[in-house]
Amino acid sequence: MTRPTSARLARYGFSLTDAGPKAADLLGGLGLWNTDGQEPADEGAGELLTVLSRTADPNLALRQLHRVVEAERRAHPPAETPPPPAESRLRRALHLHRHHEEPVDESLLGTLRRDKGLARRLFSVLGASSSLGDDLVADPDRWQVLRTEKNGVAPSAEGTLDLGADGPPTVPALRRAYRAALLRIAAADLTAGRGLEQTMAAITALADATLGAAYDIAVSEVPAEPSLSVIAMGKCGAVELNYVSDVDVIFVCRGDEDLAAGTTVAARLIEICGQVAWPVDAALRPEGGRGPLVRTLSSHLAYYHRWARTWEFQALLKARHAVGDAELGAEWLAQLGPLIWHAAERPEAVDDIRKMRRRIIDQVPPKQKDREIKRGPGGLRDIEFAVQLLQLVHGRVDESLRVGGTVPALRALVNGGYVGRQDGETLLRGYRFLRAVEHRLQLQHLSRTHTVPAGTDAQRWLAQSLGYAPLPGRDVVESFRADWVAHAAGVRRLHAKLLYRPLLESVARVPAEQLRMYPESARRRLQVLGYADPAGALRHIESLTGGLSRTAAIQRTLLPVLLEELADAPEPDRGLLSYRQLSDKLGSAPWYLRLLRDEGPVVRRLARLLGLSRYAADLLARDPEALRLLADDAELTPRTREVLEPGFMSAATRHLSADLTQAIAAVRALRRRELLRLACADVLANAEDLAPARPAAMQDVARGLSAVTDATLAAALRVAREAQDTRPGLRFTVIGMGRLGGDEMSYSSDADVLFVFDAPASDRAAGQSSDSQVAHAIAEELRRLLGMPAHDPPLGIDADLRPEGRQGPLVRSLAAYRSYYERWSKVWEAQALLRARYVCGDVSLGDEFLALADTLRYPDGGLSREHVTEIRRIKARVENERLPRGADPATHTKLGRGGLADVEWAVQLLQLRHAHAVPGLRSTRTLDALDAARDAGLVDDADTAALRAGWTLAAEVRNALTLVRGRPTDQLPRHGPELAGVVQMLGAQDPQEFVDEYLKTTRRARAATEHVLEG
Repeated sequence: MTRPTSARLARYGFSLTDAGPKAADLLGGLGLWNTDGQEPADEGAGELLTVLSRTADPNLALRQLHRVVEAERRAHPPAETPPPPAESRLRRALHLHRHHEEPVDESLLGTLRRDKGLARRLFSVLGASSSLGDDLVADPDRWQVLRTEKNGVAPSAEGTLDLGADGPPTVPALRRAYRAALLRIAAADLTAGRGLEQTMAAITALADATLGAAYDIAVSEVPAEPSLSVIAMGKCGAVELNYVSDVDVIFVCRGDEDLAAGTTVAARLIEICGQVAWPVDAALRPEGGRGPLVRTLSSHLAYYHRWARTWEFQALLKARHAVGDAELGAEWLAQLGPLIWHAAERPEAVDDIRKMRRRIIDQVPPKQKDREIKRGPGGLRDIEFAVQLLQLVHGRVDESLRVGGTVPALRALVNGGYVGRQDGETLLRGYRFLRAVEHRLQLQHLSRTHTVPAGTDAQRWLAQSLGYAPLPGRDVVESFRADWVAHAAGVRRLHAKLLYRPLLESVARVPAEQLRMYPESARRRLQVLGYADPAGALRHIESLTGGLSRTAAIQRTLLPVLLEELADAPEPDRGLLSYRQLSDKLGSAPWYLRLLRDEGPVVRRLARLLGLSRYAADLLARDPEALRLLADDAELTPRTREVLEPGFMSAATRHLSADLTQAIAAVRALRRRELLRLACADVLANAEDLAPARPAAMQDVARGLSAVTDATLAAALRVAREAQDTRPGLRFTVIGMGRLGGDEMSYSSDADVLFVFDAPASDRAAGQSSDSQVAHAIAEELRRLLGMPAHDPPLGIDADLRPEGRQGPLVRSLAAYRSYYERWSKVWEAQALLRARYVCGDVSLGDEFLALADTLRYPDGGLSREHVTEIRRIKARVENERLPRGADPATHTKLGRGGLADVEWAVQLLQLRHAHAVPGLRSTRTLDALDAARDAGLVDDADTAALRAGWTLAAEVRNALTLVRGRPTDQLPRHGPELAGVVQMLGAQDPQEFVDEYLKTTRRARAATEHVLEG
């Protein structure tokens, strides 16, 4: 019996796997199912089951219907009266037979059988909203408000309140009336085929009525009514309210004499509405939560004239009087109107609007960003912001744009020619779709949410609540997802086009359906979007897009996206100039624009590079064809020395027989390409959807830069030796020191090296000195080749860590190094050798030198007390003498407090003291040695974490500074575009918060350094 019954019920949409009570049992309890015959109890029951099957969730609707019926039966049990006498029963039976009358069942189930409109409305609500179902259970008679009127029409759902008696209502009565009106609106929304605008208008009307009733209650509690206007803001002001949304308001009173009573009424209104329906939010008032709840008209005007920010004027686009003194509200709006339409001309407008743009998708959890229909990419905020910005810019001269709602504003923009008709229709459809999704999500639990659920079952409910039905070969979830993706993509595309395409039409002189912008308007738009030299930007745009060539046509397609991305950069003008220069060089190359147009993220990645990094822009200008790197994530991965060196050596060898200059030029060109690869990977690492599949971390970049330097030195040494007449058997090797030795190179690092040679045994026996001269010539030639002026970035060779520093010979034999270290070396030289590693040249000689270095850098028994004291003294002297004049020690990434040098001195002291006994400390890499010290119990976990965090952040900032400025610096600025570029590149948000975090992190690193040095 079970299987056939389940199969029959499944035809009505009831899930066979639902975890709740069985559908057959619930229906049987309601008298709607014949369990013996496995069919509806009668024809009327079958009709009700059909209606149930068309709800978003038939199981939920059935469970809630059962609960409501049970609640009704408990509230209105059948009257227990004694049976009438037999004569009375006979008389009544004859009367009913004579007049053909049947007793009318006024219960919910009885009414549902007669009123099919009620069934559709009630079942739709029960299948779409568990919260409204709970309301019906709590008040079993509330379903009556959904009954069809006597004239056969559905009950009014325009947001009016049925408060019954005259005069101010009670709060409980207002709450009941509000919930009843909301129930009618939801039922009409779910069943009547209402448009989005009708539903939003009804919800807003209900909010206005609730505010009005709460206002009446509050006024009745004060001695005299003040002159107070409640101004609706946000979605309420725009007549665009959701089912669940804070109602934004501003309170304004006529004069000082109204302040006290007005504040009492405003506070009471907020309290009542919070008890009845939703929170009233007055945070959009002047000074926000810090400002007084109620201000006089003159106080409002003074604030908006002197202190208001651009976003506050943007918020005023939706302002309207809601309740209270209507004359005062109209006066308030009339006085502020002129200020709204000149807000975009204020000096600070550019920065304010750019910040507003970034807030569109900020603060959205990364895991929800793709499912956020409000703030996510292609969401409601994209539409609203674009429309409001166009209103602010063009509404100054076109009064038809001075409307509050998004839909009427978008229509006005289309009618005025600022948005193409097809684009406007696409945006309107996207807005309606996204708002409909938002309404269904909020209606389910009457909770404030904008996130589409991740699970397939939850999305199936959502799709069915939106009216999706299965199609051949595609279920409702697939249909919903396809529409959602299409709408989001269209919104995202048109968000860029709305903001930027009119700029192109104003300068490109191409036919267009839309009304063209005048040049002055185009310049103003660019200025609003952050371009410091809008006239110059227009010249670049005209140069790129002017004419009828195919190249110009493609540029007109690309530039909206490019301009949008550049507008987020601290200096968008420089990025646009770099793009023009790149296009001038490559515009005739057939692959260039095709790559930008067809390879998804390339144009946006290019915009981020050009907008944020002078370093990357300069490298790309020298090697434009390297742009292809941006099309392939695999090309944006740092490469190891083992991968790089064969190519570098091959490039050098190819030209050795012809021209040594060409040989080294080929090597340096390869280095330039690899530096650009690393710079691209670095700049894109925190770019969210533009980042490679495996973003490069700071240590990946440092090791990549070290590997490039290793390969460059190896190939350059091959060329330098070719330039000298070397004797057979002469061994020559290059030892990396400093950041090169530690695999910790930055973009600004020179290559710290030691040059070591060893003469053939026969020459040593004969006492010949020519080998030393040849070795010296090789080293000098190596430095010359890599440092000479050229089209490529030079690589500085720094040999100052050699014995005797600059006063000592550039090259020494292994025996000379041994002799010096045994007789004259100081503790700082042992410290410097902690980072010594073989780089290139003779491997066996390198091993011999490192074996010699081990005797100094890992001394038996560690350091004496005198040596520890000497290291502390040297560190103090370095801090006092080497910090550049005028540098801020708190934010100097290398020598500042808690910066790179602090952490490295701490780790190196631990190595000198303990590496003889702890093999793990014998690493040239700072963080590896630090982890080994922690594992050996030499540093506690807290200090290890502080040292690691300080070193890593300082290294990231140092690299970012070079990328942003295009030249080396170690000083983090406290403000300005360079700081903004660093913050954006590292994936942070607020520059001041970033500086505060940097100071906090380095303070902790400094404290940990002192613990180690004093331990």
